[in-house]
Order: sequence, then structure tokens, then C-alpha cells
Amino acid sequence: RAQRFLNSAREKFSERERERKMATRKDEDRNIFRIAPYHYIHVLDQNKNITRVEIGPMTFIRQDNEKVVVGPEKMVTVPPRHYCVVENPVVRDADGNIVFEASKQVKLRHADSEIRLAQDPFPLYPGEFLKVQVTPLKIIPADTALRLRAVLDSKIGNEMRRAGDEWLFEGPGTYIPSVEVEVVEQIVAFIIQPNQALRVRARKETKDRDGNKRVTGEEWMVRRIGAYLPGVYEEVVGTVQAYVLTEKRALQMRALRTFVDAFGKERKTGEEWLITMKDTEAHIPEVYEEVLGVVDITTLNNRQYMVIMNPCGSDGRPQLGQRKLVKGPTSIFLQPGESLEKGIQNVFVLGEDQGLILKCVEAFTDVDAAGKQQARRPGDRWMIRGPTEYVPPVEVEVVAERRAIPLDDNEGIYVRDIRLGKVRAVIGETYMLKENEELWPKELSPGIEALLTSAKDPLADRSTKESKPAAPSGTARTRDKTRVVTFRVPHNAAVQIYDYKEKKARVVFGPELVMLGPDEQFTQLSLSGGKPKRPNEIKSLCLLLGPDFCTDIITIETSDHARLQLQLSYNWHFKVDPSKPEESAKLFSVPDFVGDLCKAVASRVRGSVAAVQFDDFHKNSARIIRSSVFGLDENGKVRESFHFPANNLYITSIDIQSAEPVDQRTRDALQKSVQLAIEITTNSQEASARHKAERLEQEAKGRLERQRIEDEAAAEEARKMLLELQAQSAAVESTGQAKAEAQSRAEAARIEGEAAVEQARLRAQASKIEAQSELERLTAAREAELKYIQEQNEMEIAKSREIVEIDSKKFASMVSSLGTDTLKAIATAEPTQVKLLQALGLKSTLITDGNTPINLFNTANGLVGQMASANN
Repeated sequence: RAQRFLNSAREKFSERERERKMATRKDEDRNIFRIAPYHYIHVLDQNKNITRVEIGPMTFIRQDNEKVVVGPEKMVTVPPRHYCVVENPVVRDADGNIVFEASKQVKLRHADSEIRLAQDPFPLYPGEFLKVQVTPLKIIPADTALRLRAVLDSKIGNEMRRAGDEWLFEGPGTYIPSVEVEVVEQIVAFIIQPNQALRVRARKETKDRDGNKRVTGEEWMVRRIGAYLPGVYEEVVGTVQAYVLTEKRALQMRALRTFVDAFGKERKTGEEWLITMKDTEAHIPEVYEEVLGVVDITTLNNRQYMVIMNPCGSDGRPQLGQRKLVKGPTSIFLQPGESLEKGIQNVFVLGEDQGLILKCVEAFTDVDAAGKQQARRPGDRWMIRGPTEYVPPVEVEVVAERRAIPLDDNEGIYVRDIRLGKVRAVIGETYMLKENEELWPKELSPGIEALLTSAKDPLADRSTKESKPAAPSGTARTRDKTRVVTFRVPHNAAVQIYDYKEKKARVVFGPELVMLGPDEQFTQLSLSGGKPKRPNEIKSLCLLLGPDFCTDIITIETSDHARLQLQLSYNWHFKVDPSKPEESAKLFSVPDFVGDLCKAVASRVRGSVAAVQFDDFHKNSARIIRSSVFGLDENGKVRESFHFPANNLYITSIDIQSAEPVDQRTRDALQKSVQLAIEITTNSQEASARHKAERLEQEAKGRLERQRIEDEAAAEEARKMLLELQAQSAAVESTGQAKAEAQSRAEAARIEGEAAVEQARLRAQASKIEAQSELERLTAAREAELKYIQEQNEMEIAKSREIVEIDSKKFASMVSSLGTDTLKAIATAEPTQVKLLQALGLKSTLITDGNTPINLFNTANGLVGQMASANN
């Protein structure tokens, strides 16, 4: 497609080129040129090589040595308020005549231009051409100007201009161009609205619109409302909007250099100040002012205060390092350089259970609640109590706000005196810390901390190991370290607490609530757990006194080297008298009583079993183990308990939960014997079950045969009754059929007779009804026809009567309208009387004098006879 387009374009171009060459050839062949008015041609004399101008109207005959190079062309016409620019214009003398060279060639001002305004049409001489076509003169409206620049030294108007000078041509007016001046740009006036200003900069040394001298680069503000047209050496930097100030807003300004502001005050470089609504309602920043921001008013109510850092003095300069207290209610603007120490603060409103700890930072004289003056020195601490209101002066620092801590009988806090360092516990009272006291956090070991904060029940979760996952975060709680540590000792349990200050231990038995003093710590128990027992598996703060049980797995070996694994469960408990401190202290003398118990029992069991055979142990395992642990009394009977005197622990019973061989061959042999015994028992059970099943089967077969015989007898009896009923039904059926046939025939004959009688009666009624209906129809038709004819005749009579009345009224009205004189004239006017009568609508007329009688009978007969013949 692109190739086809290129080919067609080439063909069109070639065709146009051929046409142009043919037209040129035709022009060259022309010898006679008819030049119309206001047209011209350029003729080249090929002998002298001089081109001249021929102006119409004329007929030009071309000589052989001449050639028409331009034209005929229309002269250049410059209408009013238009102009054109001619390049290389002809030279004219003082009288306006064209100057020719010695060769008779027109003399031109080469490389020069000439602007021609409205004049008579003129031709372009050889060498001249239009640089700018005929163009309307530029109309400069009001509030608009052209910035002009001189390109040549010349006198323009009444002023001498140097090349490069610039000036403005301000409207309204029409600008007439000049070759010595070029138009740089068109300037439109800037509209300055209320609360606006123009920021103007001088491009060169000049005078502004107000006659003030301006140096290069100087900037100033134009605030005059309306249109402002910048000067020739002025440029508008931008439009500056005014900042509207309210009672709640102010402007923070900074001076960029020393100057006098709009309020007549001298401002130094870098000086900052505020402009409020008291100064002006709207402020337009000066050239040498910088707006740092909008400052909102700071409002305090009667329950607020603030401390201003570096407050401004009476001279308006900030007093560095000073502080100023401002109480509400008030509203102020923060001056430049001022800042709030802690923002807007609320007045301290203290209740009966509240207080403030104050510290003096600068020496001053204080007035207490009783109205007495008291000198305060830096570093002094004191406390004020409510109910009261307090605003701290700048010389006082609020260290802390205290509130009374309500404590129940089972609650307490740790309090330390910061001067003496002593720590004490306050329990069961509402207490407020004094100015020289603080809450003391009591630190516990991580293990004890975890046991206290966990949600474990010492009694219900006593078998929970430490290695198991911790309780969910929802059930754990965080301990307040300043609160007195409490622990609820469950029933039948004991807790040991050691006082490191007094170096004494005490045992608390449950149920009881333990509250630790500042120097007391819990004794943590680390017990063995698992199967078999492993040390340090169970962590606890309280010792359960039992009775309870523990389970252990031990490995034993008989005298015939059979290794067995036993799982034993021991019931144990502690016997202690809480009233005797010596016995209570024994409870915690053994750190891991579970491990000690299991090891002692396991050693006794191993020693006893090592002296017996496997078969004997397998048959008498319970007696051997109990006797080895509990021992025998003087009578050879097994004792009831095993006592540990170190901590008064007693084992009351042993349960053998399982005994499994450790050796695989022994385990297989034992398993085979067990399987053989199970198989024998199973076979005997299967034989007895089989015999019982066979007996039950025989009994069922006998009952089934008996039931079958009884069912057959019952079936024969039923068949006999069926045959009797069939015979009876056959007899009844034959008798009933004959009787039913005879009755049906008689009934049919009777029905047929009654139907024939009824049919004849109905047929007679139908004939009568038809005759009556026909008679009624004919009677109604005749009556309707007579009524129709009568009404038609009446309508004809009425119609004829109305027509006659209409005709008579018409004739009477016509006669009355014509009058007697007119009728008389008609009667005497013989030539036109027929036409006049016809115009009256009369078919026949008879006019008489009224004295001569006329026989109208013959005339009527003739008329009637003519009508009859016409009808025929």
C-alpha cells in the first residue's frame, strides 16, 4: 500500500511538472500581453540585461530581444490601517521620484527594508519583494503595552533612541511599526485585587510608576488596587496574598535584612516578631519579611496553667534561661523564642486520698496551708495532701503524685525509706507513701516467680512436670513486685519460709495464707518424677502431707538369672505434729523425699528377689515384695508400714501393677505358656458351646416338626369349609340367574311400553307448540308490517306538508321582498320578463289584469294530461 501511494505521488508530480513546463513554453511563445489596470509586468532586455516595469492598463508587444520574467501581476494594495514590509526598496529622491542608475536600472537599497502604509496600489520593481505581507496594524487596548527595542540609532518621535534602548508603547492606541524598532513582547496589566499585592523586581536602574528610583535587582511591593502595568525595566515576580488575621491567629515574621516595616518600626536582620489583629486585620508580607508560620492563640481555662520558657521582657526580647508561670483563665500568643515547658497543664486537684511530692529547685519562700511562711532551699522535699488545689511555681518541681493505696487484711505493700534504706511491709490498712518513702519491688528467683505466676493448683496439678508446656497466657498472671508476696497453702500441705535477715525458718501448715516479709523467701522443692523416677522433674513450693501414692518402675533379677521389670505403686503419708517445731522442720530435711523413697524400696525389693527362683517369685510375688519392704515382726507376720525417721515418712501399702520379663527368651517362654493355657481354656469352652448348640438345634427341629403337622391339619379343615361354601354359592348362583333373567325381561317390556306412550305424548305437544309459535310469528310480522307502512305514510304526509309550507313561505318572502311595483314592472317588461320570472324560481306564470275571467279547467286538464303522458 505504501509503495502504491509513492507511485501515485510520483505520477502526480511528473504530471504537474509537465503542465508547468508547457505553460512556461506557452508564455515564452506569447508576444502580446494585455495588462489590466493596477497590474504590471517585468520585462528583461536580453541585450542590455536590464529589467524594467510596464504598468497597465496597456497592451504590451514583446520584442525579440525582450522577455517577460514576471507578470502580469496585481499591484500591491495596502488598505487603510494596514501595512507591509518591502525588502530591498527602490531609492527615491526628495520629490518622491524613483532614482535610476547610469544603466537605466532601478537603484535599490540592498539589505534594507521599508514599511509602507495605506497608499495607492504600487508595483514591485525588479529586486523588490514583500518581506511581510499586507498585515493589519496592531491595536493596543487599554491596560496593555508593547515593549519595544531600538535596533538602530535613530530619532523616534521627539526622542533620540540608541540601539538596545527599550520603552513601552501603552494603549489604547494603534502601533505603527518602524524598521528601526522591533517588538519584543506584549505586556498585559496585572489586576490587583483587595488583600493582594504585586512583587516587582527591577531589571535595570529605572524609576517606578511613583517616580522612585530603583536599582538593578531591587524588589518592592505594589499594593494599589486595580490594573498595574509593569514598566519597561520591571518584571513581576509574583502575586502575594494577604494573610487574614483573627483574634485566634497571628503571623510570626522574620526580617531578612534591616528595614522599616509597614507599621513604621525598624527591624534588624534576623529579628522575629508577631503581627496580631491589633496591628492589622490583613497583612501582606513585605519584600524583606519572611512568614515563618501562623501562630494560634494559647487559651487557658480556670483549671489550667503553663510555664513559658525564655519569656519576652518589656522590651520584646526573650529572656534566655528564665521561666514564667501563667495561670488561667487567659488567652495569649507565644512570642518568638518562647516555648512551653510541658505544654498546657491541668491544675493539680487533690482529693482526700491524694498527695504531691514536691522538690525545690530554686530558693524561695513558701506559704503553707496554715498561712505560715517557710523558706525552701534547693533540694528540699515535702509533701502536700488534699483536699486542695495546687499550681506549682517555677521554683518547684513536682516529683510524683501519690494516691492512698487501699489494702485488705490479706494484702500488703513493700515500703522503703529512701533516707535510711529500711524496707518494711505494710499490711491490712490504707496507706499513702510519705515524701521520703517509695515502693520497693521484691525480687524472687525465676523458678519461684514462675510457680507463683502460673495457674497451677498445687494439689490438683501435683503430677505436672516442669518440662511440660506452660499454662496458656490467658491463665497466667503478672505479679506486681511491690505487693506483698502471698501464697495459699492448700489443705494437708506445708510450706517452709526462710528469713535471711533473722536466719530462721518457719513451717506453715495449710489451709493458710502465707505473706512474705521483705527478707523472707520460699523453700522450693525439686522432686523426682516420671516412670522410672528421674530427679528434678517436679517443682513445687508446698509439700503435700498425704496420704498419696507414687509409681515407679524397677528392674530385678532372680537367683536363676531371670530379669524382670516391675511397676510398683506405693501409698505414703507424713506423720507430723504441727505444735512441735522440731518435727515440722524434719519435713524439709530431705530435699527429694520421692527419690529417696523409691530408691530405698527398690534396693530392698532387689535384695529379696535375688534369693528366690523365678517360679517361686512368679507364684508368690506379692508376699515376697511386701515382706522385703515392710519386714516381719516377732510372729513372722508382715508389718503394716515402712517408716523413714529422717522426715517421718510412712509407706503403708505396695501395689504390683505389672511384672514383665526383661529377657526376650524368658518373655517368649512365658508368653507361650500363657497362650497354651488360653488355648486349653478356649477349646473347653468351644466344646461345651458346641454341645449346647447341638441340643438346642434338636429341640428346635422337634418344635418345628410339631408345628408343621399342626399347620397341615388346620389347612385340611380350612379346605373342607371352602368346598362347602363353593357348593352353596353355585346353587345360589344358578337359581338367582334364572330369576334375574325373567325379571329383567318383564321390566324391559314394561319400560318399552311406557317409553312409547311418553314418546307419542311428547310428539303431540311438540306439534302443538310448533303451530302456536308459527301463528304468533305470522301475527307479529303482519302487525309490524302494518305499523311500518302506517308510519311511512305519516312521514310522507308530514314531509309533503312541510315542503308545501316551505315553498309557500319562500314564494311569499320573495313576493314581499320584490314588492308590487317590481311585479308590475316585470309584467310590463316583455323581453326580459321570462328571465326575471325564471330568476324568481317560477316554472309557469299567468298574469292578468284581474277583471277578465280565465278558464283554468282546460289548462289544468292539459297539465294533467301532459304529466300522465310523461309518466307513460
